[in-house]
This record gives sequence, structure tokens and C-alpha cells, in this order.
Amino acid sequence: MIRVAVTGPESSGKTTLAQAIAKKMNGEYIPEVAREFLTNLGRNYIKSDLNEIARRQLSQLLDSRSSLRISDSDFVVLDIWSKEKYGSTSSYIEDLVINKYFDLHILCTPNIPWEDDPLRENPNDRDRLFDLYKERLTELNKPFVIVEGAYDERLKKSCEAIETISI
Repeated sequence: MIRVAVTGPESSGKTTLAQAIAKKMNGEYIPEVAREFLTNLGRNYIKSDLNEIARRQLSQLLDSRSSLRISDSDFVVLDIWSKEKYGSTSSYIEDLVINKYFDLHILCTPNIPWEDDPLRENPNDRDRLFDLYKERLTELNKPFVIVEGAYDERLKKSCEAIETISI
């Protein structure tokens, strides 16, 4: 079993890439829980809601029976999001970040046009946030590859990186 997380700042192409990788490599696409959760919440979210999002994301990841799981998001997203919005991360999310749930993280650069969305909050500092992702993945010694450029380039580099993983 191989588990891959597609990560990075908002509007950096994560969902499109995760879906394309899953399709091309016959893997299972695991959607980002946050989007559905926040859309259906019916109120402004609070810090503790991030723990519920993390719990549900983990459940989807672990419930999959596919030999290749492509997750649209990871726990580093929740870690950085929580630190940016609330100044800290819960111990629950920190534990998830530290553990090895993914064999590879695909870090998307935000060098594509911003797409406005009511759930997105950071249109003006995606490059700074990208640097935070890169620093955090490096600090945690997580295996990751950076993808940038056009869609085809991102997909090709992602698939090549996944093909190098031995289980």
C-alpha cells in the first residue's frame, strides 16, 4: 500500500492534481474533508473544528482498501492553517503531523492563478505559505517532491515520484 498526500497553499492545484494522479495511476482519490465539512457547518468554524476535520481525514485515509491512496490534503495543511489562524496547533493535529501516514507528499507551488472561493482565506501570501509548507516538511523529515508549472508537468513529475516508492 502506498499513501500519497497532495499538499500546499490554497489554490495551488491540489484537488485537480490529486484527482488526475488517482485516475492515471488507478489509485483511489481521497477528497479533502475540510471543504465538505466547512460548507455544511452552518456557522463560522472554530479551532476545535480543525480536530474534527483531521479525524475525518484520517478515517477516510485508513478506511481505504486501495493499494494506492491519493489524499487531497494532509495534516500539515491543518497544522499550518491552525498556526496561521489561531497561533497554535492542537496536540492531536501535532501528533498526526509527526506520525508517518504518507509515503510521499507532493507539494504544489502556487504559481497558477488564484481561483476565488468562499472557503479560501489567503489570496495574497501564497508564496510565503508555500515556504512554510516546505520548511515544515523538511523539519519533519517527510519525503516530498515539489511540483510546479503547467498541469502536464505537475502530473508527470508526481507520477514519476510515486513510481519510485517501494513498499
